[in-house]
Amino acid sequence: MSKIAVVYWSGTGNTESMAKAVVKGAKDKGAEVNLFTSAGFNADMIDEYDAVAFGCPAMGAEELEDSEFQPMFDSLTDKLSGKKIALFGSYGWGDGEWMRIWEENCKNAGAELTSESLIINETPDDEGLAKCEELGASLA
Repeated sequence: MSKIAVVYWSGTGNTESMAKAVVKGAKDKGAEVNLFTSAGFNADMIDEYDAVAFGCPAMGAEELEDSEFQPMFDSLTDKLSGKKIALFGSYGWGDGEWMRIWEENCKNAGAELTSESLIINETPDDEGLAKCEELGASLA
């Protein structure tokens, strides 16, 4: 059985809804899953998991949230080599540039992206939540 962490930051609840659907998708595939906010996860914990899904919305000029999420993520970048990960987040403007940059940074760190990263405009609808469940299943 795979052990998966889903780690997210959410300001409006959109990315939190996505994270919960990712958890459901992984659990439905039989994985053991733990859900964390970015404030509750750190670099020392990543080795406990077979895979990690990271979720963060686009903030500012299409960038990761910089007071909690970005510092947490930066602290574990050195541990991403060979790690199975998935990325997701919501946005309200732009074209997904923050996700493309984030993916590139993860690939440069040696992470193995298990699926296409998922971005959803504003609040996820039923179709969007189903895609989040698929993303979770891809980690299991």
